[in-house]
Amino acid sequence: MQPSLMQPSLMQPSHKQLQNHYDVIIIGAGASGLYCALTAGRRGRRVLVIDHANKAGKKILMSGGGRCNFTNYFVEPEHFIGENQHFCKSALSRYPSWEFIGMVEQHKIAYHEREHGQLFCDDSAQDIVTMLLAECASAGVQVRLNTQVDQVEAQSPDSHNRKASHFTVVTRKKLSKKELKDGDCEPSPVQVRFTCESLVVATGGLSIPTMGASGLGYELAQQFGHQLLTTDPSLVPFTFTDKTGELLRALSGISLPVIASNTRTSFKLPLLFTHRGLSGPAMLQLSNYWQTGETIEINLLPDFDITALLLEHKRQHPKQLIRTVLSENTDNALPKKLLTALQSALWDEVKDTELANIKDERLSEIAQAINGWQLKPSGTEGYRTAEVTRGGVNTNEVSSKTIESKKQMGLYFIGEVLDVTGWLGGYNFQWAWASGFVCGEVV
Repeated sequence: MQPSLMQPSLMQPSHKQLQNHYDVIIIGAGASGLYCALTAGRRGRRVLVIDHANKAGKKILMSGGGRCNFTNYFVEPEHFIGENQHFCKSALSRYPSWEFIGMVEQHKIAYHEREHGQLFCDDSAQDIVTMLLAECASAGVQVRLNTQVDQVEAQSPDSHNRKASHFTVVTRKKLSKKELKDGDCEPSPVQVRFTCESLVVATGGLSIPTMGASGLGYELAQQFGHQLLTTDPSLVPFTFTDKTGELLRALSGISLPVIASNTRTSFKLPLLFTHRGLSGPAMLQLSNYWQTGETIEINLLPDFDITALLLEHKRQHPKQLIRTVLSENTDNALPKKLLTALQSALWDEVKDTELANIKDERLSEIAQAINGWQLKPSGTEGYRTAEVTRGGVNTNEVSSKTIESKKQMGLYFIGEVLDVTGWLGGYNFQWAWASGFVCGEVV
């Protein structure tokens, strides 16, 4: 018969129970989890971080092309989306980006600024992970990797002691052959129970499953009565399966500055054609605001009024062709290959017709198609390449001041698992640091 999980209150806890008891257990050794851990550890809290991955900070390591866009000089609440637009304000104001920059500088990590205030490591994203783990170690934080969470149980706190342990986390660790005394034996799972006063869910979202993403955080939220808002892959390239897709594939590798828009927002950023569709910062940013079935608009020549240009040249140079006007009067902003493809797609029937012989209305239509190319993506590349997950735990059910659940005392949600999604450019990392800090200050 299995021993009871809960010991009678009058019994003294065993040495093993005391060993396995922590003030704080954090599920997830990513950006928010590690920052919460080091913050709580500095306050003298006994902290355990659990993660099923074999490395801490895997998503940090692959971010920013391996150099980690760890924050941004200019972080404002409007750089974040979510059903409750006000939720992120408190944490962001209490932990501004310069606080994290200060830690980076203290650890003598070289970094540089790119466009729009983005900050990247000069050398490697590993510098950020090494820094976080060093700070955790200095604060006495324990990190257990290769450890799966099988079950979480909550108990009502003792009526005389509200700080009595009230979470039990059942874990399973698969030992390596090195860890086994008998090298001839196969590794076998070892189940360990831990208890804690505060439980922090820092499991991230569903993005990039190859990095170990899972729905555990959402399952735990639902277990404790929380509502989940629809999750979608975000900061993700668009895909096209129709004739447009064939056109885009032929242009793979071409990049140019555009204005990408939908009915809710617009971004003036680079666009990248890929063999699957459209990517680049412009598309990734727009994907935060896109819903399946919606049309997007791309201004391929945002610095030029193509209608005015074509009509003016029709009057002054009536024998010119449209492609000549566009190539010679837009600083060659459209790569030749792209111009040829657009010609085939948008004005093939008049490609060799002089401007004088094209009606003004038709020239206007062509111009509008260049300054406002209407496309309907068939979808996105999905969680496989999405940088973040949009949606998640409903923030109306979480305190913006402490990040504590309003449904379960002692339960906290931080980072990407919440319905807070930042723009491309270091904003999601800043949310991870800020929410981790706020939580670490109270757990």
